[in-house]
Amino acid sequence: MRNSVTEGAQADPHRKNLPIDSVLDLLVCPHTGAPLARHGLELRGTDGSSYGLSDSGIPLFVDKHCSADARRQQDHYERIAVSYVENLGFPHTEEYMSYLDHALLAAIDHPLGVTAELCCGRGEAFSLLGSRVERGVGVDVSLSMLEHALLHNRNSGVAFVQADVTMLPLATTAFDSVVMLGGIHHVRDRARLFSEVSRILKPGGRLYFREPVNDFWLWRVLRWAIYRTSTTLDHQTERPLLWSETVPTFEISRLRVRSWKTYGFLGFCLFMNSDVLRFNKLFRFLPAVRAITRASTRLDAAILGLPGLGKCGLQVVGVAEKELEGC
Repeated sequence: MRNSVTEGAQADPHRKNLPIDSVLDLLVCPHTGAPLARHGLELRGTDGSSYGLSDSGIPLFVDKHCSADARRQQDHYERIAVSYVENLGFPHTEEYMSYLDHALLAAIDHPLGVTAELCCGRGEAFSLLGSRVERGVGVDVSLSMLEHALLHNRNSGVAFVQADVTMLPLATTAFDSVVMLGGIHHVRDRARLFSEVSRILKPGGRLYFREPVNDFWLWRVLRWAIYRTSTTLDHQTERPLLWSETVPTFEISRLRVRSWKTYGFLGFCLFMNSDVLRFNKLFRFLPAVRAITRASTRLDAAILGLPGLGKCGLQVVGVAEKELEGC
C-alpha cells in the first residue's frame, strides 16, 4: 500500500526532509527492538530489517507486522475514512466534542513531553494538545486516516507511522505520555495493548484516554443493537470499556488508574451519533444548533451529578500512571 490518498501530500523522500526524520530516535523494529534509520524510500534497522514509506513519507510497519484483528480494523477504516472525517465536521458534533476536549484537558496536570498518540486517526489529540507536546509519534493501522492526519497536523516534531498498536515500533521507556482518544475499545487484546503502553512509557509516565464505556446497563443494550446494524461500526472488534475489566488489566501491566470520570448522557446520544442516527446530520441546518448542543452538555453533566449516576456516562476520561521502578 504505497499510494497516497490525499492530493498534494506526496513528497520525494530522496530530495527533502520528512516529518519522520525528527522522531527516528523514537522508532525501532517492532519484532527485535533494533534502532532504525532512513535510507531514501525505506527505514532500515541495525538487525537487517527494512520498512517502506508511503508516497507521503509514512513508514509502513503493517506490511510485515500486523495481527488479524488489526487487519480487520485496517480494512474497516480504509472503507469509512471519508465518512468518518465528514461526521466530525458537523457543528453539533464539533460543539459536543469541544466539551469532551475540555474534559480531557482538565485531566492533564503534568507536562506531556514526548508523546505517542495511539489509534490516532487524523491526529485529533495532537491538534488539541498543540504546544503541550514536545515531540510526538502518531500510530494508526489505517493509511487513509494517517494521510488525513498529515493534512490536519502541521506541528513540527510530530510524525505518523502505520502500525498495529499491539506491536508498536516505538522505543522502550522513550515516552513521557501516551494518549488514546477512542482507540482502546477497538483493540480486543487489551492485555497486549496495555503491556505495550507500559513498555514505551517512562516510569511515572501517564496514559490519558477517552473511550466509550459500558458500565450502565442501558448503554450495553443500545450498543449491542446499534453495533450490529450500523455500517460504520464493527461489533466484532469494537468493545466499550468496563471498569471491572479495565482496571485489573491495567494493573497487570503496572499501570495504576489515577482518575476515571464519565461524561455524556442523552445529549451525547442525540448529537454525537451522526454515523448511526441518519437524521442527526440534519441538525446542522437547525438555527442555534451550537447553543442547543452546549445546553445538552450542561444537562448531561447535571444528570451524571445525581446520586448513583456518576459512572453511568457514555464516555470515560481517565488517567493511568506507570509505576515507578521498585514499586
